[in-house]
Amino acid sequence: MDLLRFATAGSVDDGKSTLIGRLLFDSKSIFEDQLESVERTSTERGEEYTNLALLTDGLRAEREQGITIDVAYRYFATPRRKFIIADTPGHIQYTRNMVTGASTADLAIILVDARKGILEQSRRHAFLTTLLQVPHLVVAVNKMDLVDYDRAVYERIVDEFTAFASKLEVTDLTFVPISALHGDNVVERSVNMPWYEGSSLLHHLEHVHIASDRNLIDVRFPVQYVVRPHASTDPELHDYRGYAGQVAGGVLKPGDEVVHLPSGLTTTITHIDGPSGPVEQAFAPMSVTLRLADDIDVSRGDMIARPNNRPDVAQDLDAMVCWMTPDRTLAPRAKLVIKHTTRTAKTMVKELHYRLDVNTLHRDEAAESLGLNEIGRVSLRVTQPLFVDDYGRNRLTGGFILIDEATNNTVAAGMIIGAR
Repeated sequence: MDLLRFATAGSVDDGKSTLIGRLLFDSKSIFEDQLESVERTSTERGEEYTNLALLTDGLRAEREQGITIDVAYRYFATPRRKFIIADTPGHIQYTRNMVTGASTADLAIILVDARKGILEQSRRHAFLTTLLQVPHLVVAVNKMDLVDYDRAVYERIVDEFTAFASKLEVTDLTFVPISALHGDNVVERSVNMPWYEGSSLLHHLEHVHIASDRNLIDVRFPVQYVVRPHASTDPELHDYRGYAGQVAGGVLKPGDEVVHLPSGLTTTITHIDGPSGPVEQAFAPMSVTLRLADDIDVSRGDMIARPNNRPDVAQDLDAMVCWMTPDRTLAPRAKLVIKHTTRTAKTMVKELHYRLDVNTLHRDEAAESLGLNEIGRVSLRVTQPLFVDDYGRNRLTGGFILIDEATNNTVAAGMIIGAR
């Protein structure tokens, strides 16, 4: 079975946690003691229904306030597919958490309250999902039970969101009217909305095609670790030299000619070892160990690619960054550490081109710094060459994080849009 990672997003109280609770409950993916705990807490709080949102709101502050603060990850499976859910916060001050949860997602579900329509935070999260190049977007119009399952309300929201999405780079957009509280169109089709002719939300999640979303053309293998067992008792392992890492793009097979970066030396793959033994081919996101025909000086942070299809080798980067810390601001001349694939280097902010208002998409070119949760375009100068692709071409080799040298805290997430 393949794996689908998806994130939920939307404004406060649009029902993200309730929807995930309903998915887990109706797909029978929760334990009896978990359900009993949620039922007991719901009763103690005097709630009319079992509050399924409590399945994901695990922090005490979240349960007390009835909101999501941190990203909550949940796992479940159906006979067709495995799922990893990232339940992201709706509050504006937790935008950084939403960026974290959606950065690895194959699909994003943006919930919209049928009574309130498209809100500012709905637009914000829709923009962020497209900025993060999430391939598939589902707009779930929730709380249809509170508008008497009115088709006109649903269609008005569809028209409004479609008009907004025309300004963004949305490759796949789907709308589903649901009631997370009662389970309408979540796992099973709803009898209360016979006018809706599409599939249920879970059916769409099970069948959405994601295999072609991954880059299987550009071979990219960042080396994470050099494997040298030096096992004198085992002749096969005594001279074993392998290069372990996660495939970031393309397809690798024994016999393929590859190039090592930064040296530029070419060689051939002799073996590919997986967790359970040799494999005939490796592709993203598999973690494997490559063995090469020639002894080349390969170390952590290096990259293996095709001789005629190499990434950009650059020290000057243009990127969009989301600033994630309240402790300091991002401004020109700021010195930070950049972590890109398996390579870490020091970097300096050369220029802040503009700060982006994600609500209006206005570019503030007079901005002098970026504060918490703000997004802008910057130019960076790195102390050593990085092997990069544009984020739109490869999310793994096009993404990076920035780290504060003094505290070792992650302070920003970035997406490369140009290298030179």
